[in-house]
Amino acid sequence: MNKRRRLTGVVKSNKMTKTVIVEVSRTYQHPLYHKVVRSTKAYKAHDELGSNVGDEVVIVESAPISATVRWVVEKIVKVEIRHEGIESTSEVIEEVGELIEAEAAVEEVEELIEAEAAVEEVEESTETEEVAEEVEELTETEAVAEEVEGSTETEAVAEEVEAELEEEEAA
Repeated sequence: MNKRRRLTGVVKSNKMTKTVIVEVSRTYQHPLYHKVVRSTKAYKAHDELGSNVGDEVVIVESAPISATVRWVVEKIVKVEIRHEGIESTSEVIEEVGELIEAEAAVEEVEELIEAEAAVEEVEESTETEEVAEEVEELTETEAVAEEVEGSTETEAVAEEVEAELEEEEAA
């Protein structure tokens, strides 16, 4: 890290283009009266990060950028939460609750969409059609086999074939 001075302060104004006014406050004990003294000083800093009023930022000294700007915003340490039009904490709590409910509803809708897509995939799948055709063929062949086994004609033909085989073996 370089030896440039770094100060932490709060952004008080961001109305200028790429320049913010940062208020840095410090506390110290008075050398003679030993009372704690709070003093603040405002610095104009070049801002490429886009900080807003109320954000806590770290500024670092730099070469002169303009006639009054000698500092640059290095990083945003803490972002100020802003709720425009909300006056009480109960309104903030209600708004957060509504956001959570909306997020849960969005998640449910996404799950339903995924389930519908999976069902459509299964319905459109050629594999399931092929399996259904194979099952139909197997049931047809089983029915034919049952008919053949149950018929007396096939038994008679089988006995004749066996008799002919025995005669051939004897001869």
